[in-house]
Amino acid sequence: MTKYPLIRTIYLYLFSLVGLTLLVIGGVRFVNMGLKAFIFTKADEQQRLMYKQPPPAIYSLDKINQVQQQPVNTGLTAEEKTNIEQWLSDYENWKAQNDAFDPIASQRQNEASMNLALILVGLPLFLAHWSLIKKDAKERKLTDHNS
Repeated sequence: MTKYPLIRTIYLYLFSLVGLTLLVIGGVRFVNMGLKAFIFTKADEQQRLMYKQPPPAIYSLDKINQVQQQPVNTGLTAEEKTNIEQWLSDYENWKAQNDAFDPIASQRQNEASMNLALILVGLPLFLAHWSLIKKDAKERKLTDHNS
C-alpha cells in the first residue's frame, strides 16, 4: 500500500464522506418521521385527507340531484338509491373534514419538522467534528511552540 498513498487517502476520505452523508440523510429522515408522528401531528394531514376522499360518483349528477331533491319515485333501484345516498354521506363527511383542514398550519408543521430534524442531527455532528478540529489545532500550536 505504500506505492499509492495519495490515491488510497483520497479513496478513504471520499468513501468516508459518502458514508457520513448517507448516515446523516438517513438519520435526518428518521428523526423527521418521528417528529411528524409525535410532535407535528398535522404535518401529514392533507395527505391523510386525500386518502379519505370518497371515490368519484359512479352515477350522473342528474341521478344524484334526483335523489337529493325527491328521494321517492326517482326511477332508480333501491340499490342505486342506497349507493348514491352512501356516496353523498361519505362526500359530506369528507367535505366537512376538508373544510376544517388548515393547509398553512400543516405546511408549517411539515417544514418545522424537517428543519428541527436537520438541526437535531446536524448540530451534534458539527460540534463533535469542530471540537476535534480545535483539539488538533491546539496540539499543533503546542508542538510548534515547543519546537
